[in-house]
Amino acid sequence: MYVIDIDNTIAQQPFDNLQIEQLVKSPSLEILSISLAKGATFPKHSSPKDAHLVVLEGSIDFHIENQIVTLTAQQHFGFSKEVEHWVKATADAKFLVIR
Repeated sequence: MYVIDIDNTIAQQPFDNLQIEQLVKSPSLEILSISLAKGATFPKHSSPKDAHLVVLEGSIDFHIENQIVTLTAQQHFGFSKEVEHWVKATADAKFLVIR
């Protein structure tokens, strides 16, 4: 019999400034759940791997290479490793980073 393990981390993650939870970590895959309260920022950083960002709810401004990419619920954006970027929530937002 297969054991099913349901995780409610995303649903329970509060909108309290910046919250980061690691949902999956393996040698080939990492999935982070990120919650940002309206007006909060995820400071400038870079990813060690090419990554994909999927907005679950709310809206964010993704700042990368002198551009601002506005993303809202159910939109997806891919970006390259080692490129500095930062994120600001324009509304309470939750998104996944998959890398």
